[in-house]
Amino acid sequence: MSEVIATRRLVARLLVVVVVMFCFGVFVLPPFYDAMCRVFGINGKTAGPYQGEQVIDEVRQVRVQFLATNSAEMVWEFAPKADELLVHPGETRDMLFVAYNPSDHPMTAQAIPSISPSKAAAFFHKTECFCFSQQVLQPGERIEMPVRFIVDRDLPQDVKHLTLSYTLFDITERKPPVVQATLARATP
Repeated sequence: MSEVIATRRLVARLLVVVVVMFCFGVFVLPPFYDAMCRVFGINGKTAGPYQGEQVIDEVRQVRVQFLATNSAEMVWEFAPKADELLVHPGETRDMLFVAYNPSDHPMTAQAIPSISPSKAAAFFHKTECFCFSQQVLQPGERIEMPVRFIVDRDLPQDVKHLTLSYTLFDITERKPPVVQATLARATP
């Protein structure tokens, strides 16, 4: 009889541990992660659509640097067409990123953006971006992928340089390629 009671107590304790871990993962970890990203200036998420009146600040210029990296398992060549642009806050600008699938099979990719410094992320608005959808490339296919953005006029005056970086992930296993991406394609 005491073994049954001991087993029930163990099961009850394990259930409590599972519930506590679930609550920690759902309610505590996401805000903690966001706070750590803000403190250390990493994984700055871009702001949503531009809501303000589009008035260009012709006096001020901000340097926007572009970086492209691949996750460990991604084999595509991936790079911006230019390393940086000088941008007047309030103006709409475009940048093209080029991806090439050197493999012998179709692949699906997803790009994850980040802005640094993180305090500038709320002032960077993408109106069009290849990161909004998954990209499918056939073997040997090359694609130019656009990003259209606006640096908000309300960007703090001490921010003179932004970095928009993308990390490209191979998600072929999770999302097998069934259709071609809809963006304009360039020949290899």
